[in-house]
Order: sequence, then structure tokens, then C-alpha cells
Amino acid sequence: QVDLVESGGGLVQAGGSLRLSCAASGFTFSDYAMSWFRQAPEKEREFVAGISWRGGDTAYADSVKGRFTISRDNAKNMVYLQMNSLKPRDTAVYYCAPSFQSSGTWRNSFGTWGQGTQVTVSS
Repeated sequence: QVDLVESGGGLVQAGGSLRLSCAASGFTFSDYAMSWFRQAPEKEREFVAGISWRGGDTAYADSVKGRFTISRDNAKNMVYLQMNSLKPRDTAVYYCAPSFQSSGTWRNSFGTWGQGTQVTVSS
């Protein structure tokens, strides 16, 4: 089964940084693009960042562009999200997932989610 384990979240002050990690298994990691999504309380889950299967192409939501960087290590089946200049609006549970683009948006390939990792940014 698809297994996705996110880590690295925590409490940080506005302007601070965090690095999230995602360990993936249960599918051929290098065959899939990967994305980070987040969900804040009372909000829909939204796309944050995506990276192509080799890592050559990336995409970001406008709200995080210039502040977040997604990367991957196919040898380790790992995806990362470096988050800088964090803002309170970034507070959410962050999830990673294999993904693809459809109808102009990035979507979860299998519809399977991990537990996520909580990011809380204080003002």
C-alpha cells in the first residue's frame, strides 16, 4: 500500500524557517511527480508545491512562490519542502503525495494521504 510519512513540522515565529520531509513507499517513487499540499482549519486542502519525477520542473502556489522550495531525492524516496519567511497564513497541516497535473491543477495520484505534519506560525 502507498505509505507517506511527513515530518519536520513544528512551531515557529513569523519570518522563521522549517524544512519538511516526506518518506514515501508502496509505489515506484521515481515514476511519479510529487507534491506538497496543506490544509488549514476550516479550509480546503490546497496545493502548495509540485516537482516532476526527475526534479527538473517545479511549480508553486502563488501564496508561497519565492519563499518555499520543493526538492526530491529519488535514491532515498524522499521529498522535501524548505519553507522560509514563514507567515501566520502558512499555518496548516502539510501533506505530501504522488501527483499529476489535470485541468490546470495538481492532484493526488492515488487519493491516499499520510498523517501530515503540523506547521504553526505565530505572529
